[in-house]
Amino acid sequence: MWNRQTLVQFTGSLFKKVTQLIEHYIEQGVLIAGERLPSERELAKKLGINRSTVVHALELLTERGVLIRRQGSGTYVNHQKWGVQAYSSINWRLPAHFYQNKQSFYQQKVAQVRAQQPYICDLANGDLPTNLIPKLQLPNTSLNELIMHEKNSDTLQLGLPSLKIQIALYMQAQFSMQVDINEILITSGTQQSLFLITQGLLKPGDAVGIESPSYFYSLPLFQAAGLRLYGIACDNEGIMLESLSNCVQQHQIKWLFLNPIFQNPSGFVMSDKRKQAILAFCRSQSIGIVEDDAYSSLAFQPDLAVLPIKKWDQHNQVIYLGSLSKYIGRNIRVGWMIAPRSIIENLAKIRQHIDSGLSILPQLLAQEYLQHHHLVHQQQLRQALQIKAEQLMQWLDSYFCGDITYQAPLGGFHLYAHLPVSTVAQELALLNQLLLNGVIVSQGADFGDSLGTTRFSFGHFVPPLVR
Repeated sequence: MWNRQTLVQFTGSLFKKVTQLIEHYIEQGVLIAGERLPSERELAKKLGINRSTVVHALELLTERGVLIRRQGSGTYVNHQKWGVQAYSSINWRLPAHFYQNKQSFYQQKVAQVRAQQPYICDLANGDLPTNLIPKLQLPNTSLNELIMHEKNSDTLQLGLPSLKIQIALYMQAQFSMQVDINEILITSGTQQSLFLITQGLLKPGDAVGIESPSYFYSLPLFQAAGLRLYGIACDNEGIMLESLSNCVQQHQIKWLFLNPIFQNPSGFVMSDKRKQAILAFCRSQSIGIVEDDAYSSLAFQPDLAVLPIKKWDQHNQVIYLGSLSKYIGRNIRVGWMIAPRSIIENLAKIRQHIDSGLSILPQLLAQEYLQHHHLVHQQQLRQALQIKAEQLMQWLDSYFCGDITYQAPLGGFHLYAHLPVSTVAQELALLNQLLLNGVIVSQGADFGDSLGTTRFSFGHFVPPLVR
């Protein structure tokens, strides 16, 4: 594992080769979160290099948050995994297999199962199941009208005006929020919105806070932008103010990225009181908030606190991101951003330089959904998802004989559980047993969480014949 020959595959100066070797072992799962590295002297001897070279490499990785050095104890892989990368990871010379190699051992086995087994219960799939996607038809629009719309796309950089009107009406009906259509930017989904924000409002090295755990952690666009991610501890109501305050004191947090309603992966719903407290704190610290709302119309009970933080925003410090992908499927990629007009106009210009704007067709389908279908369809969707969540809980209790712990989902797509394991080997054995029965899940490590945490996306649950 540690010898001079292992450095040959890497490029650059000797200390850079050492940093690349350690990063490679972490990516491959050879070094796991919290594991202790050999001492500086021992590592230098095994690699056949000077101790000062090892010290230089370890110090660099410690500065980036990949490693933690404890006085008198040693050097460890950062168990939190936050702030792992503080520089751009884009490298056009990377081989085609680079991203495949970044998969964990479990993810590689999952890929094999998906390719080889025709019938699986894919509880790692967080998309809307095909049978729950509404059957939409285009409004009475001729081909010539579509062509004319596309020709005028340069004048529609912010999105189709008629769709923006429907979004404003939707926000009014759902949350009693008055939204100026001039402050709405249509996007091709939440990830495009996040990409535009990272490119237009942040710069490499900036520190941003996210929930711990969080699906934001798994998005490569943050690393590609060279941002430093810091996880903020959560309870059942979302991020905790004390943890947020401590994080802000230690790091110059520029923005806070939140998913407060049926959070992915934990499923919690942030209380209105907590939302207002977080907003007030960020206001006092001049921290912007990016609020991702993907699931708020999927509450199983009518009295849940599904109002967005944006509802209380009086100082234009919250950028609200909405999306229809969890309601009409990921193939019709339409989302929206609500922010001050000057911001969305600048972000629209960035997008125009990158991909020349938006297609009209998905916008027309989204408009049709919001205008004629969303009330009935979302009610049906809530009922179907609640049934699936209940079926999943019954199966989990039976399969794990009551040893698994979780909070019953309040809505959305996900159930977050703690498996009855205490070692990595036990976790892998349990996950492999599920795979043998065609059941695929998402590990908490994918979201920056600890051993044994697992996300079950119940939208794709079909009662499996497993024992």
